[in-house]
Amino acid sequence: MINKKFKDELKRIETTSSSLSEKIKSTRDSAFTKFPLVFVLLSSFGLVATFYGFEKVIDEIPLFTESPYLILITGIITLLMTGALYKKLS
Repeated sequence: MINKKFKDELKRIETTSSSLSEKIKSTRDSAFTKFPLVFVLLSSFGLVATFYGFEKVIDEIPLFTESPYLILITGIITLLMTGALYKKLS
């Protein structure tokens, strides 16, 4: 009896969740089609702000400020490690 009530409640939640997802998706899609330039500009700002933030954080680390080659080496090693991890997970 409790198991049936639990399953019924879970089914109701899943139905509500999927209908809410569909409504949000349609609203998001229509907003993007109406204002593509706004979304492109906001996305670009987010990307540039992230890179600029990384740059400012790196400028605050004295070791990196004194030896820019260390930043280059650290970046290359990070790319190699993430590439190897991606290849291993695929």
